[in-house]
Amino acid sequence: MSFKEKIQHKYALSEQGAKDMIKAFVSVTISDIVLMFPVGMLYFLVKDYMGGTLGGRGGFYLAGSLICLALIAITTYIQYNATFFATYVESGVRRITLAEKLRKIPLSFFGKKDLSDLTSTIMADCATMETVSSHVIPELIGACISTALVALSLFFFDWRMALAALWVLPVSFLIVGCSGKVQNSLSRKQMKLKMDCADGIQEGLETVRDLRANNAQDDYMKGLDKKIKAVEKHAIVTELGMAVFVASAQMILKLGIATVALTGGILLAKGSIDVLTFFMFLLVVSRIYDPMQISLQNLAAMISANIQSERLDEILSHEIQTGTDQLSHKGYDITFSNVRFSYDRKESVLKDVTFTAKQGEVTALIGPSGGGKTTVSRLAARFWDIEKGKITVGGMDISKINPETLMSLYSIVFQDVTLFNNTIMENIRIGRQDATDEEVIVAAKLAHCDEFAQKLPDGWQTMIGENGSELSGGERQRISIARAFLKDAPIILLDEATASLDVDNETLIQEALSKLIRNKTVLIIAHRMRTVANADKIVVLKDGVVAEEGTPDELSGKDGIYHHMVETQMQAAGWVL
Repeated sequence: MSFKEKIQHKYALSEQGAKDMIKAFVSVTISDIVLMFPVGMLYFLVKDYMGGTLGGRGGFYLAGSLICLALIAITTYIQYNATFFATYVESGVRRITLAEKLRKIPLSFFGKKDLSDLTSTIMADCATMETVSSHVIPELIGACISTALVALSLFFFDWRMALAALWVLPVSFLIVGCSGKVQNSLSRKQMKLKMDCADGIQEGLETVRDLRANNAQDDYMKGLDKKIKAVEKHAIVTELGMAVFVASAQMILKLGIATVALTGGILLAKGSIDVLTFFMFLLVVSRIYDPMQISLQNLAAMISANIQSERLDEILSHEIQTGTDQLSHKGYDITFSNVRFSYDRKESVLKDVTFTAKQGEVTALIGPSGGGKTTVSRLAARFWDIEKGKITVGGMDISKINPETLMSLYSIVFQDVTLFNNTIMENIRIGRQDATDEEVIVAAKLAHCDEFAQKLPDGWQTMIGENGSELSGGERQRISIARAFLKDAPIILLDEATASLDVDNETLIQEALSKLIRNKTVLIIAHRMRTVANADKIVVLKDGVVAEEGTPDELSGKDGIYHHMVETQMQAAGWVL
């Protein structure tokens, strides 16, 4: 792995970002070296003055001073562009890259992450790395390189004075460098506490209705208050843990001035060095030690940013789902062949599932909760990749197809509808982005959306609030079905599309669905047996395997799971309060 690739991986950078950071190293190094030019000018000025040869060189030192100022201005400008401007551009690229990566990562990844965690990574962690990339890393590396070059030059003047001046540098940096394990441990715990706090805040906002309904606000706020105080308390501990190492290293660094003065005084008394050399070393150490104190802080900050870097790299380095953009299917039959799948690679959700959902037929997936019905529908659309077996559409292995290309064949209606804070028109247009207004309205009317849209103040252009908060559950579901009508894909996946609706809304939506599924491959998940009574085929899933398979009439004649579920729901239908 090249140096550029190591930097790219370590600090979650793009290829261009890694190149820009290397440029920043160089520019800061040159800038720091140029800042040493006035020290050299001062040394030679004093030397000429003491030697009595200054008179004829006044113009030389004036011109040299102006050149130094010009070089400092130029290198500072270049450094600013190479560090700050380049970092801000890279910060935008990093966020976009993260979003693109999340778009291609299997949904199994999101099962391990919650919304607040991912939001913190994209916003807070990116902001931290932006600061580290602009203010910390280039300055630290540049200071180390320039100091090393200056340190080597000191040995040409007097190796004894050089040792007296420089011995504190490796000791100080070693002290801060040894703090890595402590800082990483403190930072990991701090991050965990922050995530717990963020989760608590988000959960409180999402469940405020239930908390009020159960008079549980006070108890919940007490728990949340404990999480907030835990973050505050550990933040102090984390800062103290860093300060102990940095302050100790800075104290060691200050000893360098004393050792230079002591060693120089002894050598001067013995006549081993002259006053000018002693003066020059005092100038140099005063120029070196102040930036080195900041470098020690930067080193500690860089170490503490390891956690944020790891969190970003976890996303950027994650495997993505890939495949060809060329579809080679013949028809739209969906076939599962000996499919096995688990979410955590430990306990299998599907063990050996084999069945075919034929084109032009409705195939219903039923069975006890936890049997794998929803998992089957997600696998059919390649939301996850299976561990063993094969899933095909029209004979085409879906694992070899780009997920976004594959999704062109599917229309999906979920039980939990996701809407955007936009107009009704634009929420339906999600189904096909290039659809005209007329096409959107046609699809909306097929899903009976016109019955409520026309009653709203702005009609189709009415803003519906965050996740459709201004609409009822049935209205939100009809918008979801309108999307499917607009997309008009050959395969339909219905996941409990009417499970939580009242009778009137269920009737309207079932009427809309009956139009939607004509002549298509339909895979439907349902718990209500009346929903699947007219299905062409029923697949009963239990404990991750196909327990029964056949038409409703065939399964009704058997004393199996389907028969038992039908009888149980008939008994439940007769229950009264």
